[in-house]
Amino acid sequence: MKLVIAVIKPFKLDEVREALTTLGVAGMTVTEVKGFGRQKGQTEIYRGAEYSTNMVPKIKIEVVCAVGLADRVVEVIQQSANTGAIGDGKIFVLDVGQAVRIRTGETDDAAL
Repeated sequence: MKLVIAVIKPFKLDEVREALTTLGVAGMTVTEVKGFGRQKGQTEIYRGAEYSTNMVPKIKIEVVCAVGLADRVVEVIQQSANTGAIGDGKIFVLDVGQAVRIRTGETDDAAL
């Protein structure tokens, strides 16, 4: 199993979610976060207002999927979150050692 973590611009969340649902992703975790990258301190337009800050609002998406689906999940996120502007975000892929569904006790791929 793989854990795909994507940090994207907030207004791209619906588009990414729809693309992942179409791909067959059954669930994801979404968190509102703040951070900075190469644009540190630069102004950015967020919800129609221009901000000059060193911490930019972002959305973190976490998806656990089968190994065979991970490359496609990364590709779909990259395509649907891309605006071509600075601050589009990053995608990280990590190995997952074990997953357990709390309610049923199912493990690994069955728990997804």
